[in-house]
Amino acid sequence: MKKRVSLVVFCLFGMALFAFSQSADELVAQADEMLMSLADMETAKDILAKYETAAETLENKYDVNWKMSRIIYHIGNHTADKKEQQEIFTRAIILAEKAIVLEPEKPDGYYWLAVNNGKYGESKGVMKSLGMVKPIKESLNKVIKLDRSYEEGGADRVLGRVFFKVPGIAGGDKDESLRRLLKSLEFGPNEPLTLLYLGETYLALKEIDKAREALDKVLNIEDDGLWINSIKQCHADAKVVLEHRKFNK
Repeated sequence: MKKRVSLVVFCLFGMALFAFSQSADELVAQADEMLMSLADMETAKDILAKYETAAETLENKYDVNWKMSRIIYHIGNHTADKKEQQEIFTRAIILAEKAIVLEPEKPDGYYWLAVNNGKYGESKGVMKSLGMVKPIKESLNKVIKLDRSYEEGGADRVLGRVFFKVPGIAGGDKDESLRRLLKSLEFGPNEPLTLLYLGETYLALKEIDKAREALDKVLNIEDDGLWINSIKQCHADAKVVLEHRKFNK
């Protein structure tokens, strides 16, 4: 009799665990779907909450870790206060590192580690974060090795921006920036952020016509209102760059 009761309890316990697992998978799927229409902070926080709840019961936390890192990046990117940004990006960095430990041969963790490190550095200021350039480059080069097409050539896009932003004495190189951005464009020819960065790099290299062409392409991309695409912000930034005196000579 005791054996039968134990067997029933064991089966019920196993069914409960299965139900929890299903529920966690469903939460992740719901959050993924919400991300595709992400347009405001409230939705972003709802997405994060679903991932956090799912992470409590998921046995393999690789996907949920890097996905939390990704949504936290978007939250930080739409936060004005610099100190608050640093706290937000720090959490995203930790989650990306956890993902890397779980799956060291997949690109997701390395990519979101790099971009969150980059944003953390921006919040501190370029000169105060030069020590982060080397690990950012290492993470992005690992993404290139694993899957260069990831995030529409995201690793080359971010590297292009790093080479553009960093002073020459610390490894900055506008020609290398151009090479990386053109490579990124092969994977995402209509990616607004790549085109914006390309326009700025061309301008720095005094290739005015090519700069104007790239920036005009940004302005011709229809805004879909989604945070994940940042088209509205790219439009605003492109307009600012086009007001540069070099275009009026």
